[in-house]
Amino acid sequence: MGNGTQLGRVRGLGSAHEGADDWWHHKLSAGSNLILVLWFLVSIALLPDYDYATLTGWIAEPLVAVPLILLVVSVFYHFHHGLTVVIEDYQHDHTRFVLLALLKYFTIATASLAIFSILKVAFTAGAAL
Repeated sequence: MGNGTQLGRVRGLGSAHEGADDWWHHKLSAGSNLILVLWFLVSIALLPDYDYATLTGWIAEPLVAVPLILLVVSVFYHFHHGLTVVIEDYQHDHTRFVLLALLKYFTIATASLAIFSILKVAFTAGAAL
């Protein structure tokens, strides 16, 4: 088998040999999402009540707050990776860089807000309002 056409080799058009690495990252984050979302759904279903006091007390437990943060990180990593692939595959003009930068900033901002919210509830669950 050859290495493609001479014109393709000159232009650098061909396999970058990086697809398998990205594919594995996406599949691993999908697996962690599956496990963490199942944990989350079962944990929520097992709560005795869904009022404010019960939920804040539940989030204040370390064995709940840490997996919730891991869930946020995993979901936003998977989200960012998936949309990056879509933008790289379908956007070919100068707006590609802008869209990738906006995606990165949006993902970091929303994930940070979610993690901050979990930590705030976890550390102030017993404090007076």
